[in-house]
Amino acid sequence: MEKKLREIQENIRFIQEEITKLKEQMDQKDSVIFLKEEARRNRRINDAVQELSVTDETLPVEKFDHPYLFNTVLRETLDAINRVSVTLDMETTHPRLEVSEDRKSVRWIGTWRNLPDTGKRFTIWPCVLGSEGFTPGRHYWEVEVTGNRDWCLGVAAESVERKGLVSLSPETGFWVIERVDDLLHRDYDVNRGLASPGSCLAAGPIPGRVGVYLSYESGTVSFYNAETKSHLHTFTGNKFTGKLYPFFATWVVNQWLKICSGSAPGL
Repeated sequence: MEKKLREIQENIRFIQEEITKLKEQMDQKDSVIFLKEEARRNRRINDAVQELSVTDETLPVEKFDHPYLFNTVLRETLDAINRVSVTLDMETTHPRLEVSEDRKSVRWIGTWRNLPDTGKRFTIWPCVLGSEGFTPGRHYWEVEVTGNRDWCLGVAAESVERKGLVSLSPETGFWVIERVDDLLHRDYDVNRGLASPGSCLAAGPIPGRVGVYLSYESGTVSFYNAETKSHLHTFTGNKFTGKLYPFFATWVVNQWLKICSGSAPGL
């Protein structure tokens, strides 16, 4: 692992040096020289990206200070991870939620349905889990959220509280981000009525499709704008035990959350 980390750091230093040289060359008046250097630079960066994309650890987001470079590595990395086919677990569905027949979509209907109150069913939070729990490995799925202004997505531990009102945070077994109107948050603190201090994510376009990436061994859960291939947030420093399940919640009447099937277009 230390050898692999040194290789990654060396590649990052190399690419950052290339970016610095590129900026210097952009100031030159001789466009012919710039274009020749640009062609050579592209070949070298492509070689470096291939080295970075084979690592078994989660994408080191904090190492990248250049959006183009990060997004290039992100595309390469997402191609190498396990794209899972997620379906929804009917036995966990809150009574005010409706799951589609193919178990790929969920929406808030507002009406309380008389459903068996099994031990698995959520009865306070309007949420539902995926049918399959994940253990070691790297797992990625995407959710279409276009048109829905209030949703919560991520990962939940099998042991989470399902009958009471708890904060949706790593401390209680939830690794989630949430949209409320036009803001994105991490965590939901029930004592404050919304997210905890400092939980508002960086300003940017609200995604129409969200990618969720679980790297079990690394103890990370990452979120991406799947349309722009840009990073939204990563929970780090976790030591996962037991199964983790895809988590979905929504509060908007008749607005679906749709699990995307297969590979994302253009990824």
